[in-house]
Amino acid sequence: MRFTGTRYTLTMAAVFSFMTAAIAVSCGNKLKNIDSEKISEAPTQVVLNMDAAQTENGMIQMRLKARRMERYEDANENTREIFPEGFLVLAYNEEGLLETQIVSDVALHTVNDGNEQWSAYGNVVINNYIKGQKIETDTLYWDRARQMIYTDCYVRLSSPDGFMQGYGMESDEMARDARLLRPFDSYGIISDDTTGTGYIDTVNFIGPNYKR
Repeated sequence: MRFTGTRYTLTMAAVFSFMTAAIAVSCGNKLKNIDSEKISEAPTQVVLNMDAAQTENGMIQMRLKARRMERYEDANENTREIFPEGFLVLAYNEEGLLETQIVSDVALHTVNDGNEQWSAYGNVVINNYIKGQKIETDTLYWDRARQMIYTDCYVRLSSPDGFMQGYGMESDEMARDARLLRPFDSYGIISDDTTGTGYIDTVNFIGPNYKR
């Protein structure tokens, strides 16, 4: 994970790398007793109230928060990290503005034989505040090699341009360019204002600068 050094484009790949470099976390030290024959079923690490932040040159780039993370390992050094109470991912653009937020009820990160897989389940909501776009689905996957997020499930997508729904979605990691694969019963908004839809990014909006 690159915290300092050469400047790089913010991606969800870096966000998800937090699992191996968490900052400002509180680790649980009370684990239930496990029978010796079931020791492989016990987590090797439990992190409570995880709050990890990455900054560069004093500017925050990403943050991950979770109430609980459980890490499991097997004899072949394959790992499984479970977020049973869900997680919150915040990603900031190159100007330091909060651009993307992802939340879910449950999340899972596995590495098997070098193959990495990220999944989020249950009430997955992705907000791109810069575009005013909201994506809702039940399951979300992240493909690190292709730097994209996707799902085969039902998806609701709302934006200043209208509403879309369908099955299957693909997007870049920052949810800047989401595309429904099989849309249906969707509609667009036609505005008479040629300057745009009038959407204001209220998350990052601080108002005009006033002169004294």
